[in-house]
Amino acid sequence: MTGVVEAKLAELGLTLPEVVPPLAAYQPAVRSGVYVFTSGQLPMVEGKLPCTGKVGAEVTPEEAKNLARTCALNALAAVKSVAGDLDRVARVVKVVGFVASAADFTGQPAVINGASELLGAVLGDKGVHARSAVGVTVLPLDAPVEVEIQVELTSA
Repeated sequence: MTGVVEAKLAELGLTLPEVVPPLAAYQPAVRSGVYVFTSGQLPMVEGKLPCTGKVGAEVTPEEAKNLARTCALNALAAVKSVAGDLDRVARVVKVVGFVASAADFTGQPAVINGASELLGAVLGDKGVHARSAVGVTVLPLDAPVEVEIQVELTSA
């Protein structure tokens, strides 16, 4: 049976992807008590990055915003892998987004809105969160964006 959150994903035309395998010595997500912490999620689609480069140079801000959305979808898959069911998400507590930025690019918050808006669309009020949007020189595999999330689970 499909849960409420996954039904909402389907309504939005989205499918929860397979969990992206780790690129190094870490787990995609870990649970500690009622919290799930994801590792940084790259915008992998079927095991590949759709594009690479710096936002504001090789990658447009709008492309990067869509990639941040993909990162958030991958993060939800990682949460489900340890929580068992996305309907157990009580709320998204924190989102941290990293944007590989050209030297003069300052639109990191607008890029990470892709992740924040997806979480809000899928989870409603439970998707409202604290957030950081950080510009960096380079990310793994030359990815334009990376997003990690922290969620609180219900006790059931």
